Amino acid sequence: MNLSRNHHLAAAAQKKAGNRRKSLTLTATATIAAVLAGCAPTISVNAGEYADDPLCARVVLALPDTVLEQQKAKTTSQATAAWGVGGAAITFTCGVEPPAPTTENCQSITASVFGEDMDFDWIATQDDRGFTFISYGRNPAMMVQVPAILGANQPTAALLDVATAVAKVEATHSCV
Repeated sequence: MNLSRNHHLAAAAQKKAGNRRKSLTLTATATIAAVLAGCAPTISVNAGEYADDPLCARVVLALPDTVLEQQKAKTTSQATAAWGVGGAAITFTCGVEPPAPTTENCQSITASVFGEDMDFDWIATQDDRGFTFISYGRNPAMMVQVPAILGANQPTAALLDVATAVAKVEATHSCV
């Protein structure tokens, strides 16, 4: 009986030590994950004037995880998103001031959204830093900024990537 009791005590001690190892492993894994999450880039993006519009929340939740093959990053403001790294990130801002009627620099982009071709009008500008697109005919208006380094070949491809989310806001006008 003494031998059986010693065997039982030894087995219980091994089980307890195994549980401690598992606990330490889980704690270490959780710590590493927290540290790595803290290393994810946070991109500074200013909120739009109308960022509190409830439609902006719907749009931002529908944005993709990648744009122009860049991974989504954290941002500093409500109703914004970014893909890439600081200094070379594509940014998205919902709730910007809607542009006045214009034909100047208006680009109509056709994108397939849930199997249906839809037109999206954007007012486009370009400078040394890159390309800025502001949605036209949708309220709240949205802005996509593509840095020159990422959009040199086809900056409007970013607009195709975000089209499904932008479609959450109905188009009421098109460029004149």
